[in-house]
Amino acid sequence: MKNKGLSKVDLIFEKVNPKEVLVKAFKMTNEEIIQQVLESGLKGRGGAGFPTGLKWKYTAAEKDPEKYIVCNADEGEPGTFKDREILDRVSYKMYGGMAIAGKAIGAKQGVVYLRGEYKFLLPQLMKELATFHKIIDEIGYNFRVRYCLGSGAYICGEESALFESIQGDRGEPRNKPPYPTSSGLFYKPTSINNVETLVTVMMIIQHGAEVYNQLGTKDSRGSKVFSVSGDTPTPGIFELELGMTVQNFVTEFGDGDTKAVQVGGASGFCVPRKKFTDTIIGFEGVPTGGSMKLFNSSRSMYNVLHNYLDFFAEESCGQCTPCRIGCQQLLKGVEKVKKGEVKSTYLNELVKLADTMKIASKCGLGQSVGNAFKTIVENFREEIIY
Repeated sequence: MKNKGLSKVDLIFEKVNPKEVLVKAFKMTNEEIIQQVLESGLKGRGGAGFPTGLKWKYTAAEKDPEKYIVCNADEGEPGTFKDREILDRVSYKMYGGMAIAGKAIGAKQGVVYLRGEYKFLLPQLMKELATFHKIIDEIGYNFRVRYCLGSGAYICGEESALFESIQGDRGEPRNKPPYPTSSGLFYKPTSINNVETLVTVMMIIQHGAEVYNQLGTKDSRGSKVFSVSGDTPTPGIFELELGMTVQNFVTEFGDGDTKAVQVGGASGFCVPRKKFTDTIIGFEGVPTGGSMKLFNSSRSMYNVLHNYLDFFAEESCGQCTPCRIGCQQLLKGVEKVKKGEVKSTYLNELVKLADTMKIASKCGLGQSVGNAFKTIVENFREEIIY
């Protein structure tokens, strides 16, 4: 596959007339909207990468007359702050995307689950929501959106735990199946999408799937909003075309001494310098929900790993043993190796534990702990054992 290089885009934050886009969408049939999203190749921008059009198609196929659109605005992944910027600047596009999704699947109600730390955004968001509701009423479509505030639990970024939280219950993941498309919020058919995903839908309707397909690669269509932080002279929010290599990214945002890039936050993958050129940022390489942390030679990768493991041990909901005990044992294990209390070969046993957690954990938290753990241990072992 030919590398596309680093290309800056202005799609997500492009100003549009929301009423014009919604009128255009509502002239389409439900099937036409879903087909347009399918043809765009859009995959979930929260990091999981499930095809958005397919999710809508499954939800639309359910016969239950009561359905929901839920926007996941929890954004609890360390190093990710792109949704905050989107909400602050173009929240009307999120509302528009929810309405389009609602028409596509047959839902009349939408819920935005907003991260508790983003409560300061609420006054402006509610003002924009009132304007949106007026536009919807003028068009003659029956659709309403309401907010639910989180309370700082990382686990509630997981879709089913998020549903439980909205329902007023303890935020814990559910067993799957059934999946949200058939049994989601209030156990009704639900499509849950990330803030950026819904905004992107608005832009796909505005420009057409053909235009959107010109961005990115075959496996990673479109652009992505990145949260750039760490050892970089230019931290901030940047919308870039998918398909670049980590080297392309480091050339643009590095400080000249970048030794590693953590792609996807604490639950993502650590890419070392020797793999920059061969690693693609996208679903055919390393996917990301948006977080891009750069580390230079002054950083201890042991400290980075310890910080991540301490975070996961704290944020595990404790419901399943592999995650509850596994996170604690990984943390204690690397501490013992660092102190010399056990041989360095013990790291091999910890890697096996991380592999087991990926298979046996109930939800994405425990399943993804091994991503950062394995990639740091495999590429920076010398920083852990000394």
